Amino acid sequence: MAGSGPNGIPCLQRSGGVGPSSCGKCSFSLEVHLTPNPIRKVLSTIRMHHVQALLMGGQACVFYGAAEFSRDIDLAIPGEKDNLLSIQGAMDELQAKVIALPPFERSYLERGHAVHFRCNHPEAQHIRVDLMTHLRGVDMFSDLWERRTAIETAEGETIDLMGLPDLVKAKKTQRDKDWPMIRRLVEAHYAEFRFSPTPERRRFWLNELRSPILLLEELAAGPAIESELSPARMWLATGSAWPEDEIALKLRDEEFAERNADKLYWDPLKRELETLRRSSWP
Repeated sequence: MAGSGPNGIPCLQRSGGVGPSSCGKCSFSLEVHLTPNPIRKVLSTIRMHHVQALLMGGQACVFYGAAEFSRDIDLAIPGEKDNLLSIQGAMDELQAKVIALPPFERSYLERGHAVHFRCNHPEAQHIRVDLMTHLRGVDMFSDLWERRTAIETAEGETIDLMGLPDLVKAKKTQRDKDWPMIRRLVEAHYAEFRFSPTPERRRFWLNELRSPILLLEELAAGPAIESELSPARMWLATGSAWPEDEIALKLRDEEFAERNADKLYWDPLKRELETLRRSSWP
C-alpha cells in the first residue's frame, strides 16, 4: 500500500525485512500512480539515462513512511567514469548547473565532497540534486547497492532507494533535523513489524531505536546478544535493568559522539572548499 506524501510521492508501507538477507533488492508495486511533479521528472530523467544511483535523504524518508518535506534530491552514486557521464547527460537534459563548490569532478567526489546541481528545466524548476560517492560511516556503494530497496511504480518505473538501515546510518550527522528523522524512521519500522520480529529486524531495532520505552520493550522480549550489537550499544548486553532516564542519557551520549565524529569528518573538507573558494576569486 502507499499513501500520498509531500510532492505527490506516495509513502511506502513495506513488507520486507531489515538486514542484508532480507533488505536487499526488494521490489514493491505501489497501488497509486505518481502524480506528475518536479521530483518525479528528475527521477525519471535520471532513470532514462541509466544512471546507477540510490535515493537517500528526505525523499527516501517519504517512501519509508517518515515524511520529510524537501525540494532536494539526494543521491548516492558510484564514481566510475561511465556513470558520471550518464549523470552529466541527465543533468544536461534537466538544464541543471552546478551551484557553489566543488565542481562536478570525480576527484572531489572520491574525497567525500558533495556536488550540488540546480535544475532549470520547466518541469523541474529549482529542484536541487545533491550527489555523493562516499558517506561517513556508510559502506561502499557496491554494498549499498546489494542492500537497496527497488520500488516499482504503477507506471512501470523503478526507483532504487538506499536500504533503511543504511539510510539511518547516513543520517547520523551533526545536523539537528536528522536526529528526529532517524527516530521516526526506526519507530515507523518498529510499529509495522513489532509483532512479526526476525533476527535481522530485532538487531536493527536494538541498535537503532532511540526511544527508551521502546528499547525496554524490545529488551523485555529477549536478551541483547553482544555479537549483534554495535560498539555504541554494547551496554545493552549487560543484562542490567536500565531505568528510562539512564537509557536516555546513553542515547544522548551516543548522538553527541556521532555529531562530533561527523564534524571531524567534514572539517577538513570544508577547509578544502574554503581554499578552493579563495583561489577562484578574481
